Amino acid sequence: MPRYYDELDAVLRALADPTRRAVVERLAQSPAVVSELAAPFSMALPSLMQHLRVLEAAGVVTSEKHGRVRTVSLRAGALDVLHLWLGEQRTPAERHADRLGIHLTRTSQKETLT
Repeated sequence: MPRYYDELDAVLRALADPTRRAVVERLAQSPAVVSELAAPFSMALPSLMQHLRVLEAAGVVTSEKHGRVRTVSLRAGALDVLHLWLGEQRTPAERHADRLGIHLTRTSQKETLT
């Protein structure tokens, strides 16, 4: 089992919730203060903070507090583990598709010759 599976599991668990995915999509544009992140959701601020803690524990976001204002940012490279895993899963499927393409090309060439 690859070493990064624990990190992958944490990121997938964090992104399993639609609210957290929406927060990540918003943070992909630019960092934001918590009150700005909370605005589109009909939930109490402590509930959003709980979502942010899950994202932070998974290493997806980071936050900084300046006075009374907490700014949240998407951590650079936070989703790289997903790209790595997806790439590993895609490779066997692509090989099968390549073999199918070769088979179909050979079959059509044989049919053309006969």
